[in-house]
Amino acid sequence: MLVGDPTQWIEQFRSLDARFLDCVLAVWPMCLAVLPKKPDEDTITINLVNILSRDARARRLFHHLAYQHEPFGYTADGWAYSKGKIDMALLLDQERERYLAYECKRLNVVRNGTTRSLATPYVLEGMLRFITQQYAANLPVGCMLGYVLDGNVNTARTKVQAAIDTYKAEIGLMEEPTDVQPLGPVERLSSLHCRPSNGSEIEIRHALLPFPAA
Repeated sequence: MLVGDPTQWIEQFRSLDARFLDCVLAVWPMCLAVLPKKPDEDTITINLVNILSRDARARRLFHHLAYQHEPFGYTADGWAYSKGKIDMALLLDQERERYLAYECKRLNVVRNGTTRSLATPYVLEGMLRFITQQYAANLPVGCMLGYVLDGNVNTARTKVQAAIDTYKAEIGLMEEPTDVQPLGPVERLSSLHCRPSNGSEIEIRHALLPFPAA
């Protein structure tokens, strides 16, 4: 957990997100070189984590970069249980509940000549986990990383924004997503949400990372 007012950590998380994405962009060609054709989300993420964990510049940003990090929940009797597995988490120190979480989803997946945006799962199977506090409970920021498999980040962005608008009630959207300065080919957005369980706010930061166009 964070000590003090969680909102005081927001700027630190934003800065960490930007610096981490810069490292992701730097090693992205290395990751692409080892991936099979038509990789699934887990294959992309585990290879990205593997490369970043060995990158000297990236390693200065975190205590540990965890693949499939399991945050704990607690019953009324004090028993701990797993709340699921976050695709990728930057642990800031040895405290396992102090991290910047990244949920990773594929977008614009081409199958049999047809492109599926997968924007709805991005929202309901990714973003929603931050709103329900399954992930990043008591933390003010969470991140989404979209792997745009056909390279068309503009279309992916349009579809994601449309899905966010469609499910704005489910995800407690407080205001329309705003632009964040892009990093090279990476399109970035920020959206603000209210968690229904306790009325707390969480900012979700979105980064759309393109694969090379086919």
